[in-house]
Amino acid sequence: MGKGKRPASGLFAFFWAFYYAGERRYWDNFVGQRILEKRSVKEFIMNKKLILIPVVFLVIAARSQTSSQKLYPVIFSEVTVTDPFWKPKMQTVATATLDACVRYTQEKTGRIRNFEKAAQRSGKHEGIFYDDSDVYKAIEAIAYSLKNYPNPELERNTDEWIRKIAAAQLPDGYLNTYYILTDISERWTDMDKHEDYCAGHLIEAGIAYYNTTGKDLLLRTAIRFADHIDSVFRQQNRPWVSGHQEIELALMKLYHHTHNIKYLELADWFLEQRGRGYGKGAIWDKWKDPDYCQDGLPVKDQRKITGHAVRAMYLYTGAADVAAVTNDAGYINAMDSIWEDVVFHHMYITGGIGAQGSNEGFGKPYDLPNASAYCETCASVGMVFWNQRMNMLSGDAKYIDVLERSLYNGALDGVSLSGDRFFYGNPLASFGGYGRSEWFGTACCPSNIARLIGELGNFIYGKSENTIWVNLFVGSETEFQMGKNTVDLKMETRYPWKGDVELEVTPAKKQDFELRIRLPGWLTTPVPGRLYRYAGEEAEPPVLKVNSKPVVYTVDHGYAVIRRTWKKGDRVTLQLPMKVRKVVSDPAVKQNDNRVALQYGPVVYCIEGVDVEAGAGNVIIPADTKFDVTFEHSLLGGVNTLHFDAPVVSISGDGSSVSTIRKKITAIPYFSWNNRGVSDMQVWLPTTIQKIRIND
Repeated sequence: MGKGKRPASGLFAFFWAFYYAGERRYWDNFVGQRILEKRSVKEFIMNKKLILIPVVFLVIAARSQTSSQKLYPVIFSEVTVTDPFWKPKMQTVATATLDACVRYTQEKTGRIRNFEKAAQRSGKHEGIFYDDSDVYKAIEAIAYSLKNYPNPELERNTDEWIRKIAAAQLPDGYLNTYYILTDISERWTDMDKHEDYCAGHLIEAGIAYYNTTGKDLLLRTAIRFADHIDSVFRQQNRPWVSGHQEIELALMKLYHHTHNIKYLELADWFLEQRGRGYGKGAIWDKWKDPDYCQDGLPVKDQRKITGHAVRAMYLYTGAADVAAVTNDAGYINAMDSIWEDVVFHHMYITGGIGAQGSNEGFGKPYDLPNASAYCETCASVGMVFWNQRMNMLSGDAKYIDVLERSLYNGALDGVSLSGDRFFYGNPLASFGGYGRSEWFGTACCPSNIARLIGELGNFIYGKSENTIWVNLFVGSETEFQMGKNTVDLKMETRYPWKGDVELEVTPAKKQDFELRIRLPGWLTTPVPGRLYRYAGEEAEPPVLKVNSKPVVYTVDHGYAVIRRTWKKGDRVTLQLPMKVRKVVSDPAVKQNDNRVALQYGPVVYCIEGVDVEAGAGNVIIPADTKFDVTFEHSLLGGVNTLHFDAPVVSISGDGSSVSTIRKKITAIPYFSWNNRGVSDMQVWLPTTIQKIRIND
């Protein structure tokens, strides 16, 4: 997304007068390459000898949108991550995870061969009809990785992939290897065949690869496909309900990148298609329930979360983005209500969503089973995307609180510490036998978690007029353009293991502006709403200083707001009090009755059977349990562990007696379980012996 302001409405009108004056072909080319080729507007006008049409000028000026977006992200390519927690994980993704993605994409499956065959317009399609999307997500992840860890060999290989992708594109811009290699006459006849889903991931990959490398072939290919879709659907007003949403959020990325309003209009058009019966006889027949893909009601009328979790997250990410630009109250009201329904009634303490495997999504409110929890990795990735857009729309830190919870727990759990094994679903309890896999037939999760970790820089900072926003506490460096001045910002921290955060603010010259620092919600409550709460004593308040002196600040929507004239070398320190907190659920969550979860900072903990001979599920947590926190460098890549004495229940060999004995127990971060072999695991721990499940 762009940084800061949208173009003035007059400039929109000026360009769009060209567009509607009969120079559409040249306009599309120019928009797609306005940054790519560094061409000036003056050069473009002189070369094409375009004539302005005053009537069109006025019409397009009237179409200018009034944005309600409160802040814009600083994109990954402008942030250098130096964090001791995240940098090693990003390096693992850049090596082991991407090696796995490349190996399975290029060698062990037919995904790249499909593009080679499609370029020749002959051959048998290999794999599943949506496999193109995995290639695009892998390229997006590679793009982020190349920024953080340049790799000439990987870049050359990716360039070769991109050439094959571009060669497969049809003259009219259409690109989908399944239909090119099966029956092209059947394209755009099945709403659930993921054509637009694949197109969305192509768009995201094209933008990311350009932002890292400056190479535009994939982006130009994506723009041609987007224009094809626009001509087939919106311009003809041909009904179409995307069976698997993704195109909406991708089009908004393309709109922010190019400032071409037709991509905003197309994203809005896709949103408006839902809930009007257009899916009847198509995707409804397949899934038997229009709510499965959020098609039961128009988006603006939706108030409850339904259906497939990943599809919902992608849809609502796009809707929140459209709402931020257009200030459409219908979308804003819908997003607020649906978000509250998710967080207040359907979200796990890990930030995972989607309790049911039957629909890979949502069930009844408060029905949150642990051992059978589906919690797809991609759904947690989607929660990060959606909550970022909700934060940009509102300027409210509660959305970053949820984003952070999903990021550090539900999403990060999806990849092993070695980077080459993956969870598709992420349960909160296991009785043994469940472990990560090397790959999946439907391989959305490996590349999805790879791109999320690779693009971490996208989520750390925000910017609005005369304000710098600090959202995540991740050691990093970046630069802000504040009017004619530049401000360097450097963050150092040992978060999430310690609560010390230091910011060095260095403007090129003195300047008055706001610094907004998120005061994490976990200080007072696990998540917004009443679904979870802390048991026991209240947390201490954070301590905020500037140049070692306490500073007066206000609190606005979860942010500490410091307004002052900043000078070179100013240092801001934030001390977040961190201690072990016991979490209890709303009584309506029957699965967690008389159970507690353990949390330290933003990290949720679990007990793993490898540390408890009698079994992880046999540990009781009395109300007076005392905890010690130790950072162990040699364990699980270096983590804080929780140590405490607790009763452990055991059963005699013949099953005739049950006994308890107090033992020293170790709890580990939830995201790190299943890295020492397969064993049982529990997040929600019983407070009474009646809730024990004896492992036979």
